[in-house]
Amino acid sequence: MATSKDAVVLDVAGHEVRVSNPEKPYFAGLGVRKIDVVEYFVAVGDGILFALKDRPTTLERWPGGYSPDAKMATRADTHGDAFYQKRVPKNAPPWVPTAHITFPSGRTADEIAPDSVAVVAWCANLGTLTFHPWPVDKTDVEAPNQIRIDLDPQPGTDFADAVWVAPHVRELLHEFGMEGWPKTSGGRGVHIYVPIQPRWTFTEVRHAVIALGRELERRLPDRVTMSWWKEERGEKIFIDYNQMARDRTIASAYSIRPKPHAPVSAPVDWEELPDVHPTDFDIRTMPERFAKVGDRHAGLADHAYGIEPLLELAERQAADDGLGDLPYPPDYPKMPGEPMRVQPSRAKRSTSENQ
Repeated sequence: MATSKDAVVLDVAGHEVRVSNPEKPYFAGLGVRKIDVVEYFVAVGDGILFALKDRPTTLERWPGGYSPDAKMATRADTHGDAFYQKRVPKNAPPWVPTAHITFPSGRTADEIAPDSVAVVAWCANLGTLTFHPWPVDKTDVEAPNQIRIDLDPQPGTDFADAVWVAPHVRELLHEFGMEGWPKTSGGRGVHIYVPIQPRWTFTEVRHAVIALGRELERRLPDRVTMSWWKEERGEKIFIDYNQMARDRTIASAYSIRPKPHAPVSAPVDWEELPDVHPTDFDIRTMPERFAKVGDRHAGLADHAYGIEPLLELAERQAADDGLGDLPYPPDYPKMPGEPMRVQPSRAKRSTSENQ
């Protein structure tokens, strides 16, 4: 490691990665510096590289570090302290690979597609805390090779409720000949990954997740909801099916979340899931855990399931119960077969006013 007053140069996976302003506070309340963030990602390198390898990846950048009053830039207000970067930075070295992707709008971009821990460390030097990989390989960006089931606690519920629902998801997956691998989101939720054969479109995989979520909702109506509209969800766990829509991503395993205690998204075994809490895993504790137990998601590499049973379930739900598609996110163009994208209370009010 070469050092100077203003930078540290690390040798990572055969590449020199320059870390500028290494002493800059990144989580000031913890005493965590920029160099600590970069070294964290190197310490869990094999794990986060497995989560990101060859996947187009959006970078969630916090170049000034995290602070409680920092805010994320949005389309409406681009002056935030942090931002999402979907295009490869112009100053990227030649050894940073990319993947060409198409957004729902039809616009295209070249996104970083990490192939080494050095690329991850280089992104961390840019202030990247959270990595958001697409569920595809860069060799075929139109065919997802993972289902990602997002158990999202609604107001009145919490992480424990998501943990309670998770084994029921697993049981249902088993009925369709599939297995899932859980992880903490780094927040209040639980994510379950299912490796699939890259043979289906985003639309088909999204339909498969909708079918699975609807069956789970039918079995657990008091605990699970598939309602897109927040006013209809109640105190339940929302199965966020739109996380499988094109260009929708979730925080990767081992990503750092921008919260005061610097939590990380942690792969866990099914057996340990009931006993964990999101605060168990953070930038300080995860390297030791990773060194001890390795990557709990490594088994994903050994499987690739077909989704035909879930698509057949979707067909039965349509034929028997008249259940069609569900709304897409608001920034999407109108999709074929999509129902009216209007909040139910507004639709009722509009109907009442026109009577």
